Amino acid sequence: YFSHPRPPSPPKGKFTGIMMAAWNRSGDESRMRKLFRFELCDLSSWERLLRLLNRPTDPASLGMFRFLFGMLMVIDIPQERGMSSLDYKYLDGMDVCRFPLFNFLKPLPMDWMYLLYVVMLFGALGIMLGCLYRISCLMFISTYWYVFFLDKTTWNNHSYLYGLIGFQLTIMDANRYWSIDGLLNLKKKNAHVPLWNYTVLRAQIFIVYFIAGVKKLDGDWVGGYSMNYLSQHWLFDPLGKLIFTDEMTSLIVVHGGGLILDLTAGYLLFFDATRPISIVFVTYFHCMNSQLFSIGMFPYAMLATSPLFCYPDWPRRLFAKFPICLSGVLPPVMTNLQTSVSCLYPEVELKAKGLTAEQNLQVKPTRASLRHKLGAVFTIIYIAEQFFLPYSHFITQGYNNWTNGLYGYSWDMMVHSRSHQHVKITYRDTKTGDIGYLNPGVFTQSRRWKDHGDMLKQYAVCLSHQLTKYNISEPEVYFDIWVSINERFQQRIFDPRVDIVKADWSPFKSNPWLMPLLVDLSPWRAKFSEVENALDNQTEVVFIADFPGLCLENFVSEDLGNTSLHVLQGEVNVEIVMEKKNYTLKKDEKMQLPAGEYHKVYTISQEPSCYMYIYVNTTDVAVEKKVAKLFELQEQVRNGTETEPIPPELQNILNGTNGDINVTDPILRVFLRRQRRMEEVQKRRNATILEKLYRFSIKKYYLFRRSFLMTAIAMRNLVFGLPPMEQLTQEIAYANLKYTDEQAQGETQNVNMQKTETSHVEL
Repeated sequence: YFSHPRPPSPPKGKFTGIMMAAWNRSGDESRMRKLFRFELCDLSSWERLLRLLNRPTDPASLGMFRFLFGMLMVIDIPQERGMSSLDYKYLDGMDVCRFPLFNFLKPLPMDWMYLLYVVMLFGALGIMLGCLYRISCLMFISTYWYVFFLDKTTWNNHSYLYGLIGFQLTIMDANRYWSIDGLLNLKKKNAHVPLWNYTVLRAQIFIVYFIAGVKKLDGDWVGGYSMNYLSQHWLFDPLGKLIFTDEMTSLIVVHGGGLILDLTAGYLLFFDATRPISIVFVTYFHCMNSQLFSIGMFPYAMLATSPLFCYPDWPRRLFAKFPICLSGVLPPVMTNLQTSVSCLYPEVELKAKGLTAEQNLQVKPTRASLRHKLGAVFTIIYIAEQFFLPYSHFITQGYNNWTNGLYGYSWDMMVHSRSHQHVKITYRDTKTGDIGYLNPGVFTQSRRWKDHGDMLKQYAVCLSHQLTKYNISEPEVYFDIWVSINERFQQRIFDPRVDIVKADWSPFKSNPWLMPLLVDLSPWRAKFSEVENALDNQTEVVFIADFPGLCLENFVSEDLGNTSLHVLQGEVNVEIVMEKKNYTLKKDEKMQLPAGEYHKVYTISQEPSCYMYIYVNTTDVAVEKKVAKLFELQEQVRNGTETEPIPPELQNILNGTNGDINVTDPILRVFLRRQRRMEEVQKRRNATILEKLYRFSIKKYYLFRRSFLMTAIAMRNLVFGLPPMEQLTQEIAYANLKYTDEQAQGETQNVNMQKTETSHVEL
């Protein structure tokens, strides 16, 4: 079903077969036609190219893709599009900073946002069913792009791709196969579609793969620094434990394999000989991505695009193998295709073929009209534009913040990984001179503003408006954000001396307060691995690089009782604030830092300074030792080798029969949390496929249930107005139900354990 040993025979329709036979002599084909399905001479003139792009083609594969894409969007809208959590994001009256592409874009009132999502959902459903197709496409893409532009913090490549495909389907004839429109209008049923419908979609998917591969030719990806952490995922355990080390798995499988697949997938899918094996590898790749990343329907959407590269009639040949009794619910398999005004047919002597006058009228058209010319022009311009956009960052220079432009249309998927070590927000009252500090992320629900200058500008302006409500006059806002990209040094991304509220920013000019990425220090990453491997499991290290004339203010927690600073390059001056003492350190020099105190590190050399903090969380180490002893004691109790008397409370805990005992000892509480987590992990690992499927299904059920109930409440509010507050509270509480009482209790305990454990580590 994926390829043919020879070109497909012409359709056997009453009239179409005669037309197709005039230009498709399958018995005697050139090598060019066998490989590309067209002749080189078809590109020799505009007229020939016009006929090629409007060549009549079987609509079956396009119709199947339309159905699959619409179905995936119906599933995606309550999940990644956020329909199930709209009330958390767009609750009326929330003082929250938002990040639209254009500042004039504002969200609608919450109930109206639900209505907008209902329009989007029905649009996706209409696309899937091929019902009122053009209207459904317009309903989907108009609301989709509005939501997309409304919040840049949710942008990614695949969200952008969904919008592009929705736009493409709007101007295509994808409702000519297995659609409700075809049942209502017989002229549309099983009618040809022009070849450019397939050309645009295939080119789009080729670009996604190929440009993603070209972007991975970056030195960080080739060197294995972009996604190094992925090698520790359980999916790579067979390779990492049996064949390669984690480092080799990361370099060869994750980075090398990803690069080769992206560069070659588009080509291999195109040719008959390589298509079957390519579909196998692409399918395996996307199935792995569905487990590695939380990216919603994207892997499945890409799987749905692979059959587009097969022969257009593959659904007919596939479903023809099914029992006849299922023909009523399966896509049609008949091959009597109808002619369409969207296509161009070859000029033939119809009378010589014995066609009547009535039959002659049904063979149309043979000469290009404006419709055909627009389709061909759109195809050429659109493909050229899609090749150009990923490299158009010289236009949108204001968005270039260590990544290539507006993240989301450049297909640089997973090329950059970031970690944040330090974020400080300082505000200053212009009139009084008072200085204060804000918790990072206050007044916002996203963390992506830390990496993008355009969002940082929007956030600063929003904060200045919010601070005026707290009697702070004309506030200035400063950001000190430290980021490591692709395992480099932690360094500042924005100038901490610039008031971002008044700072200039333009999408068409370079960001003047963006600090340059210290790429000259990239070779140090090899040294980082040596240093980390030389440390024991209890010792942590952070690598810092700073610019001349700047200062890092840092606080050493009392838990970090053994913290030292080592200079790797340049010269720094370390000020111990409480002691009011200064120490100058040069390359290869180090000093111990006092715990529970602030210190400042000034870069006094002409070149950037590089240094590292080496520290041990003594409190955490002590707790880990005590917890390890408890686990050892528990094992001895279970084996019957413990001879010393054990207190009753501790004995119940070690036996797992503590029941409702209120444990106050912090070590015992950590032990219990760790024990419950281990039991939960073991339970998940030992679960049967049916149990895992049930757990997955029940989660999705309650997610879709909440989407439906909250939408119903919003629609009721729009029609009849708000009910009494007590009734509304009860309705929302009912919509928020997730699991049965026992499941909810277990899930809550697991979440609380994770939160408490995380807080303990942070402290």
